[in-house]
Order: sequence, then C-alpha cells, then structure tokens
Amino acid sequence: MPDLEQPQTSRGAATYRRILDAATAEFARHGIAGARIERIVKSARTNKAQLYAYFGDKEQLFDTIFLNSLERITDVVPIDADDLPGWAVRLYDEYLRRPDLIRLATWTRLERRPAGHLVETHEHYDDRKLTAITEAQAAGRVRAGDPFDIMAIVIAMSMAWSPVSNVYAAASEEDDHVHAERRALLRDCVRRATAGDGDTPAG
Repeated sequence: MPDLEQPQTSRGAATYRRILDAATAEFARHGIAGARIERIVKSARTNKAQLYAYFGDKEQLFDTIFLNSLERITDVVPIDADDLPGWAVRLYDEYLRRPDLIRLATWTRLERRPAGHLVETHEHYDDRKLTAITEAQAAGRVRAGDPFDIMAIVIAMSMAWSPVSNVYAAASEEDDHVHAERRALLRDCVRRATAGDGDTPAG
C-alpha cells in the first residue's frame, strides 16, 4: 500500500479539511456502502485524485473519519469518574452538537462490527476511562462491578435521546427547558445507578 500524502501547503490543508468535513457528512447520512466518492469530492470542491492521494480508498477514508470522531469525543468530553452524572450530561450535550458522530458509530456497528467492541483498538479509547472508574471504585465513590460495564451503562444512558434511540431522538433546536429536564433526569438516574458505598443516593 503506497504512503498517503500529507498536505504541504495551506491550500492543501484547506482541501484536506474540506474532504474530511464533506466525507463526515456523507458517511453519516449514507453509511459506508451508500457513501459516494463523487458526492464527497463535489462537496469538497476537489477531485478524486486528490482524495485518494490523501486518504486512499473509501474504506480508509471512513476509518480516518470514524477514528477522528472517537478522538473528538474522548478529548472534548473527558471522563470524570468522580462525577459520572456530569460526564453523562456532557455526553448528551455533545450528541446534540454533533449527531453525525453518533451516526458514524451506528453505521460501523451495522456494516462492520455487529458484535463485540466497536473498534479493534478500543483500549486506546477505553483504558483511561476504566482506570478512572477503578480508582473511584477503590475510594468508594462508584459502585462495585466491572469498570467496563459501569462505563457502558453510563454511556448508554447518556445516549437515551441520541440519534441511536429507538424511542425519540433529540435535536438542538428543541426548547431549552426540555433539554434541562432531560439533563436533570439523566444526572439523577446515573447518580443512582453508579453511587458507591460512600455516596449512596437518598430515596
């Protein structure tokens, strides 16, 4: 496999960024199989040769887009194991800002990995979270149990109104009071579900 090019000029960097943005929208809307390179290059105002030089084939382009989305969520919404309810609320808000990131994960599950971890390199994204939860458990601030399962349940609860919901998908355009009520409910439910011996919720 030939080495991929990297932008060497500000113009090339701008083209690279436009391709990423256009491909993110295309894959989020149509999935891996349904995405079309022709639409991506048209939206990005470039050509196929430039896209292939930067990203390889369509599968490699999706890999870049999807792994970037995981990095974004990890960096923008870092875990705070001493405040898992707050972490869940921040995830809720990020899904409102970037529903396309959740759709990318959904297509990955549907078209690539129907069972097991969503990515082979899951340790890269999970280890820091699991270490934080383990330390909070040792201090009695988070309930006992497999740290991975604790993480999974908090993330699942944060996604209750996300684009993967089979009940209702929230939108940023909804009234602020609606989002405030959901955040309060989410915060309370996560608190009750994850409270440790030293932080037992009332009720």
